Amino acid sequence: MAIKKFPVEASHILMFARAINDPNPIYSDEEVAKKSELGAIPAPPTFTQASAQFDPDYFLRPKIGQPWFGSAKEPSGIRREPAGADASGASRPSGAAAGGLHAEQHFEYHRPLVAGMVLTAKTKPGKTWEKEGKRGGKLHFSESITEYYDASGELVVTARGVGVRTERVIEQK
Repeated sequence: MAIKKFPVEASHILMFARAINDPNPIYSDEEVAKKSELGAIPAPPTFTQASAQFDPDYFLRPKIGQPWFGSAKEPSGIRREPAGADASGASRPSGAAAGGLHAEQHFEYHRPLVAGMVLTAKTKPGKTWEKEGKRGGKLHFSESITEYYDASGELVVTARGVGVRTERVIEQK
């Protein structure tokens, strides 16, 4: 993920706080926020995850004129094929094993993230490791590290995500 411009806007913070059901007025009332230690509307924890919508290549972001698998069972353009074998006889995975799982997410704040900031972000690979699983065989873990910088180039947030893929498809009963 590479984000050239992620504006941290008060209205975006308000909507994010509502989405995570956090009624703290510091996210919606500028006067309350001004009286706080920060003196500005802070972004809720995990807010930087919303920056993916500012990445033009983010795979979960709908793109105008292109099929999108969406977030529902039946998408708006791309059909998922059922598990089994394809025309060449190769095994085609399904379910969580087909695309892996998002296993962990960590955020390290180097300084407060507040409304009015404009961030840039770069993602780089982190560590990889394996662990033996009980049902899916070997589990392959991989980290991705996204660093968010403010307009002066100062590091604001480091986000570390961990994904896991199974060695083989886990059959559902």
